[in-house]
Amino acid sequence: MARPDGREADQLRPVTLTRNWSIHPEGSVLVEFGNTRVLCTASVTEGVPRWRKGSGLGWVTAEYAMLPRATNTRGDRESVKGKVGGRTHEISRLIGRSLRACIDLKALGENSVVLDCDVLQADGGTRTAAITGAYVALHDAVGWLAERKALAGKIEKVMHRSIQAVSVGIIEGEPRLDLMYLEDVAAEVDMNVVCTGDGDFVEVQGTGEDGVFRRDQLDSLLDLAVAGCADLAAAQQKALA
Repeated sequence: MARPDGREADQLRPVTLTRNWSIHPEGSVLVEFGNTRVLCTASVTEGVPRWRKGSGLGWVTAEYAMLPRATNTRGDRESVKGKVGGRTHEISRLIGRSLRACIDLKALGENSVVLDCDVLQADGGTRTAAITGAYVALHDAVGWLAERKALAGKIEKVMHRSIQAVSVGIIEGEPRLDLMYLEDVAAEVDMNVVCTGDGDFVEVQGTGEDGVFRRDQLDSLLDLAVAGCADLAAAQQKALA
């Protein structure tokens, strides 16, 4: 089956990571997966949440949001609604969990890094693009701490692995990598996979949207995801070079 944008089943969309996109944060990256564009900023603040005070450990957390017209139709701002939606809360927690898997929190001291991931334009895979871009923004924020002698250790030891994420799914029986919106809404199986640069898994979120899926299909999807994440890891390293 031909994909809407003509890609092969195992091919990522064009990926771009633009560092220092914003002048104010300690780290900022505009990440683009095809037409999906997410601005990831990393802000360093003194102190940690109350429950972590006195531990000597730092903290990394994330907030995810989507501009009202990032999608085909306008959505109300959650600030106007007066509450954060369940999907937004879930994605924010996913990004935070994923990025905490790559950093030595003790080396931060009692400092926090907040990762804000704002979707400027959505065409599928917003959470996976956010994770991939947030890693680079976090890396730059850690570098900012190191420049100010506020980091206990070398950057490569503190950021001891890379983190990236990609979507995979089955459309009309075919496993595909990095789903755009038209594929995402038609997927029989939809999955988001967070990997390390070494190919280990941080998190796997998978759902049979239209029935069930077999073990061999799961294996095929995970193989696609690991290969895609390896390409994303290479893109991250190129951006950071």
